[in-house]
Amino acid sequence: MHLSYLFVIIVTLVLGLGSQAWIKRTYAKWSQVPVSSGMTGAEAARRMLDNNGLHDVRIDMIKGELTDNFDPRSNVLHLSQAVYNGRTVASTAIACHEAGHAIQHATGYTPIKVRTAIVPVVTVASNVWIFLLIIGIFLNMMGLVWVGVIMYACVVLFQLVTLPVEFDASGRAINTITLTMPLSHEQNEGAAAVLRAAAFTYVASALASLLQLLYFVGMARD
Repeated sequence: MHLSYLFVIIVTLVLGLGSQAWIKRTYAKWSQVPVSSGMTGAEAARRMLDNNGLHDVRIDMIKGELTDNFDPRSNVLHLSQAVYNGRTVASTAIACHEAGHAIQHATGYTPIKVRTAIVPVVTVASNVWIFLLIIGIFLNMMGLVWVGVIMYACVVLFQLVTLPVEFDASGRAINTITLTMPLSHEQNEGAAAVLRAAAFTYVASALASLLQLLYFVGMARD
């Protein structure tokens, strides 16, 4: 194994483990702090959706921790049990963040339209790029190696496009919480801290993937 690739692996592990530790620690802290609004996460999300005219978006509860998501195909906002029923700073922040994604889809937010458009390509690329790369290296077929690298670049592009999507959803959430929910300054800061930690997981993943892509490009050029 080249020392340069060992460096890539170490950096990837540090970024991944560090970001996961940060989000878990921050979520654990603020999931113990009640919100002065008294609203559950589901109620906070409902208020944010209704304030933006999205009365038709349904909110459902799903299993797991930090499994919250918005599905534009079914127009359903899925909230984990702790977020759906929780009356905490963390549940409010996460629920409103996911509601922000629903608003992005409804308003035609450009980055999310771009991300949605490239999903089919990324789905294929993410499943085959590593095989093409390995086979190309093993058979010394640089053309196949480059196809694998290009497909991996599509995966990295998807991660990069995801960043403004996540930042914007968090911005919408914080604005809504600040303007429409009676939280203290400390609670507002806590909500922002939860969303910053969550956003860093995407930043860390994108940085690690970009670093790996640069290594593969350098390898293919040699």
